[in-house]
Amino acid sequence: MLSALVPPRSAAQDAAARPLRAGIIGLDTSHATAFTKSLNAPEPKPELAGVRVVAAFPGGSPDIDGNTKHMEEYTRELRDVHKVEIVDSIDALLAKVDVVLLESVDGRPHLKQAEPVFRARKPVFIDKPVAGSLADALTIARLAEESGTPWFSSSALRYSPSVRKLRDNPAVGDVVGCDAFSPSPLEPHHPDLFWYGIHGVETLFTVMGPGCVSVARTRTEGSEIVAGTWKDGRIGTFRGTRQGPHDYGALAFGTKGIVLGKGFGGYEPLLVEVVKFFRTGKPPVSAKETLEIYAFMEAADESKRQGGKPVDLEGVLARAREQAGAPSK
Repeated sequence: MLSALVPPRSAAQDAAARPLRAGIIGLDTSHATAFTKSLNAPEPKPELAGVRVVAAFPGGSPDIDGNTKHMEEYTRELRDVHKVEIVDSIDALLAKVDVVLLESVDGRPHLKQAEPVFRARKPVFIDKPVAGSLADALTIARLAEESGTPWFSSSALRYSPSVRKLRDNPAVGDVVGCDAFSPSPLEPHHPDLFWYGIHGVETLFTVMGPGCVSVARTRTEGSEIVAGTWKDGRIGTFRGTRQGPHDYGALAFGTKGIVLGKGFGGYEPLLVEVVKFFRTGKPPVSAKETLEIYAFMEAADESKRQGGKPVDLEGVLARAREQAGAPSK
């Protein structure tokens, strides 16, 4: 009798009640296991509930040291511990999922791996580095826009509490400059800062915001200093370390004070933003800002080639558009 008083659930309500089925492309990074452990927990945190990893495609890049070993280890963990179905192709994965986490540690295959995702119009988070070149990053953004597929990319450092406290901080006031730092080991198949320096560069942009127009770089065997000039005259720097203690953080210079934010806050703050994105389809970081970050890092490489001379980001972007076969802007 009581059940007769309860209105039937609509199809939309049933769909909303079902967890989003997530698929992972690339099991050669610890991010894949860390994200799955949090999302597939027996009782996930409320802000992580509603998205569950159900399938994964291993991928892998045998010309990166240790890649195959890591892929085999993380594949076993997803399959045996988290009961995720391992599939043999991206197309097979896309047939089983609603949203995608593109996690391949190697940025070079990201464009090829993302193309079928965009054709299927599945919202996708692309882990760092977004691609193996600025030209590929531009192509990814173009294909996403043409297909109408929501996407974003971000380092976990953007959402680390130590970094977030520097944004809109009354003790800082308006940000007039920033010195960000992170480890910056190199990988021969990627532009120098794409591989790991991205963490500190994204920290810099999180505090400063977009608007960088030129970059100059000084490099030694053990460290990097990359100084960016913003269009409003502010200066922000990235220090990449390869010697001594490796840590993450930034010193924000403001109209009211100078504040240090230091330390890594783990993956969950980023994952919370990924889950929000999957639920809403609204990227928390614009494609324009992401592309500026990668242009900053590509300009740093060009500055190195030119002996440390300042390099305009717009010139770097124009060359990358030509390489990508896109019209200049």
